[in-house]
Amino acid sequence: MATKFNMIGLFVQHLPEMVAFYRDVLGLEIQWDGTGPYAEFKHEGIRLSMYERKMLPELLGVEPGYPKGINGTFELALNVGAPENVDTEFERIVSNGGKKIYGPRNEPWKMRSAMVADPEGNIIEIASDFWE
Repeated sequence: MATKFNMIGLFVQHLPEMVAFYRDVLGLEIQWDGTGPYAEFKHEGIRLSMYERKMLPELLGVEPGYPKGINGTFELALNVGAPENVDTEFERIVSNGGKKIYGPRNEPWKMRSAMVADPEGNIIEIASDFWE
């Protein structure tokens, strides 16, 4: 049997603020509205969910630890198509509450990218398609 990842879950401190950022700034449509400790977004392909951190000890049976500041343990990546779209999306996201990590730049592997963080420090890459 082949396995595949079908969902990414973020364990968040402030669910309403995070839902608002991903809905209003990144433009994701809500599948489940975030009432209670859980929210889920509609998306082609892999699903994105959020769960309140304060509920995790009961769910897991252990007290988990969390990174502080910029979370360097993973990234979410948004493909915005053409290289010039990276600049536009970067400016839009930063002007609406995203935290600048680095501005748009051309990468040696032939794509344009920028990085921001969401309100809780999770890294979001804004990337173009590859070019020849």
